[in-house]
Amino acid sequence: MIATRIDKYLWSVRLFKTRSQATDACRAGKVSIEGNPLKAAFDVKGGEIIQVKKDHLNLTIQVIEPIEKRVGAKLVELYMKDLTPDEEYRKLELMKQNFEYRDRGLGRPTKKDRRIISKIKRSYEED
Repeated sequence: MIATRIDKYLWSVRLFKTRSQATDACRAGKVSIEGNPLKAAFDVKGGEIIQVKKDHLNLTIQVIEPIEKRVGAKLVELYMKDLTPDEEYRKLELMKQNFEYRDRGLGRPTKKDRRIISKIKRSYEED
């Protein structure tokens, strides 16, 4: 059976944008199997279930087949199965609703935008 380094695998299935980000997540203890943190050099095999803490989410994935080369987004489902409960994704949506959220690229709010934001905040505080 083929085995691949965990940092390479996480990068290959597009959980992290760069391999160094995947390595840093391993060093920080954000990647684990059954609660045991993994080092970047850990060899992952097919069938293993991995927990990854990323962007306020606790992702749970199952390795279908280890790979070493990055694949296109459409092919990821051949190598990884997402077992993350829907509650985790709902939690992320709730976090976006609770904070001021601006789409990327819109820039800083104008003075008019800030006044509207303040007015909305005050109306929620009064409730």
